[in-house]
Amino acid sequence: MTDFNGATLLITGGTGSFGQTVLKRFINSNLHEIKIFSRDEKKQDDMRHELQSKYPDVYSKVKFYIGDVRNLQSIRDVMNGVDFVFHAAALKQVPSCEFFPMEAVRTNIYGTDNLLHAAMEAKVEKVVCLSTDKAAYPINAMGTSKAMMEHVIRANARVAAEQNGPVICCTRYGNVMCSRGSVIPLFIDQIKNGQKITITNPEMTRFLMNLDEAVELVMFAFENASPGDLFIQKADASTIGVLAKAVQKLFGSTGEKIIGTRHGEKLCETLMTSEESLRSVDMGKYFRVAADNRDLNYDKYFSKGNKSFNDEPYTSSNTRLLNVEDTVLKLLTTDYVNNALKGSK
Repeated sequence: MTDFNGATLLITGGTGSFGQTVLKRFINSNLHEIKIFSRDEKKQDDMRHELQSKYPDVYSKVKFYIGDVRNLQSIRDVMNGVDFVFHAAALKQVPSCEFFPMEAVRTNIYGTDNLLHAAMEAKVEKVVCLSTDKAAYPINAMGTSKAMMEHVIRANARVAAEQNGPVICCTRYGNVMCSRGSVIPLFIDQIKNGQKITITNPEMTRFLMNLDEAVELVMFAFENASPGDLFIQKADASTIGVLAKAVQKLFGSTGEKIIGTRHGEKLCETLMTSEESLRSVDMGKYFRVAADNRDLNYDKYFSKGNKSFNDEPYTSSNTRLLNVEDTVLKLLTTDYVNNALKGSK
């Protein structure tokens, strides 16, 4: 485990599911200070009271900052004295980004660029940015904005490396179970309210990982990254139909209703494209995709290229697909499901 002795960590979007899990992991560490940066004062106040209740001896190391990554000055203000950054602030909901794509552009693309420039100005040591499987072969506004975000990350990582600035890298992972806006809490609420579960397409496949695994991926990237690297966790997947059956096995069955695919949804998700696999390294639980560091002198690539080509991407349909029993076990690794089961008794 990395020694954070005396360091200051900034988490953007820190009141979200990822930020709360990071806090639980590191509030008792030897970090000097953890800065939570987000837009929602109510969520910050709720988190503050929870920390005071659960961690009375150490909660004071957590500092809260209201701001928005869209506002460069607010990012500059919070960056003073920061050593490390976990950048989780984003617009993540596929349907809302479809209807308001420029909002996704302002937060996911411009916001990330603001964050990275502020980190370089403040001479931060390391920045880990969080991306999504929807950035690979994107077909929707959210995925497209995240794909452009990854390009912004790589471009800034190159500049930072040239200036002996922070090591900037990126992680990409699939659906985080029970995170805000995900389908599992919806299924549970529908069952508890006696409603039929609404399924878009039972044949859709989605990667499944829990919040602790998301944090582990970020920490692996933090400890192993070179500038511009992309880290991907190998993950199991299930069909939406199997996931629905697993939730019903735990909480009871109220029936199912097929509602059809929503705006911008894929049949399966891709974590690593076939093109990225050309420069990837298998590191056991993770893939490391090195940055493409070619420059604008394209002439030298006209006569000499890369002859190898792997035409099979890493997707939620060609990874290990879980059956109902395995999916139940996976669901039980989440605090949300366990707490919901306690509440239903």
